[in-house]
Amino acid sequence: MNEGLMRGRVLSVASECVPFVKTGGLADVVGALPGALAAAGWEMRVLIPAYRSLRPLTGQMRAVWEEPGLFGGHGTVFMGKVEGIELLLLDAPHLFDRDGGPYGGPGGDWWDNPQRFAALSWVAARIAREGVAGWRPDVLHAHDWQGGFAPAYLAYSGARDVKSVITIHNIAFQGWAPVNLLGDLRLPGEQYYPDGLEYYGGLSSLKAGLVTADWITTVSPTYAEELMRPEFGMGLQGVIAARAARVCGILNGVDTALWSPEAEPLSYSATDLGNKAEARRALCAEFGLDVPGPLAIVVSRLTDQKGIDLLPQVVPDFVAAGGGLIVLGSGDPALEGAMRGLAQAHPGRVAVRIGYDEGLSHRLFSGADAVLVPSRFEPCGLTQMYGLRYGTVPVVAATGGLADTVIGVSPATLAAGVATGVVFHPTDALAFGQALGKLIDVYHKPEEWARMQANAMAHPVGWETSAAAYAALYERLLA
Repeated sequence: MNEGLMRGRVLSVASECVPFVKTGGLADVVGALPGALAAAGWEMRVLIPAYRSLRPLTGQMRAVWEEPGLFGGHGTVFMGKVEGIELLLLDAPHLFDRDGGPYGGPGGDWWDNPQRFAALSWVAARIAREGVAGWRPDVLHAHDWQGGFAPAYLAYSGARDVKSVITIHNIAFQGWAPVNLLGDLRLPGEQYYPDGLEYYGGLSSLKAGLVTADWITTVSPTYAEELMRPEFGMGLQGVIAARAARVCGILNGVDTALWSPEAEPLSYSATDLGNKAEARRALCAEFGLDVPGPLAIVVSRLTDQKGIDLLPQVVPDFVAAGGGLIVLGSGDPALEGAMRGLAQAHPGRVAVRIGYDEGLSHRLFSGADAVLVPSRFEPCGLTQMYGLRYGTVPVVAATGGLADTVIGVSPATLAAGVATGVVFHPTDALAFGQALGKLIDVYHKPEEWARMQANAMAHPVGWETSAAAYAALYERLLA
């Protein structure tokens, strides 16, 4: 970074970061923000745990911080630039050197997850207060429940010169712990009351962050509004509503270099869609499909949250009207079975691949006409953004980031020439089926379809706008 452009320093604390460890979209955001913010003059360093798979990285880094008694064992922070990211790894083998994923193993969640991520948060708050190796942040940016105690530790220490932000990526996960851990987690007992740390008779690291951070962000403006309602807030709606003046939504972006129709083997662009038709033919050949109408895809975790249970109710009529479908994903065994059942019931029109395949995902977005995202709630969503980028028209439920990124087909939007997809509400089979009917109708009007594809591909989905919004927030906090 050009030091002449330096506006400030940010310590980002999270449990995941691409390209080092990923279980969901959180990792994409944490990995993308440092580079995106650098252009705006902000230096961001990322603190994550040194899970077993990441410990070898410490060999190319230097130890910059230690605490002998870190929640039951020795903790060391290593710092260095890895894969283009200024990275801090918290190496605490007693907490993180384990087989399995970041949060659990074959038997379920790790029993000491409260202590594991409290340790991560504790270290983040100490670095924010004291600095490390000559580097001290102006802003501490915590992500989700795993970083939730960091703003609390910072606030309860009395530090006032470092500001804090917490981002809610998915409020369904709240970091609950029993109250008898209050002391073990190094939290002050006098803060255990309803407007403080108390949460339904226990503790929640996410709530701790929400009541102590200087600012709260979510990953889309609509999700920020939804979280103040009981059906979305999942018990924390009152906490968020009470701090409404300090809550905002900032959309995520996608890596437009990685997700680019111009970079695919069958390259195409908004001004020359010829190879998209070729990619469609190749995709149909790969799956043995013959689809006279729109070819739709679903690339998703197969869960009720994602609305996958609605597909068996709407796909038969969609197929009867000429449509086709390819599903790529895994999740609930019952829904995996339901997807296989659809393929068996509609040979030549529906295909299913259980699992995830990055290369296939790119081929699906390249060759499909539409992508279906019928989520019941969706904090931001990246799938619809990939669809926009590839001219693969999104059909989405009107929730969270889906509502914020797709301009739905209507007489007004078609007349104005601005539609980028199909949006439906409520999230039920009737509305979803009607949305697929609109998709088929526009698909058979070549001029309107081409305009909608071009609009979709012109919609900005990169990180530039989002990074500028985060930079403006940091500047506001420091003003």
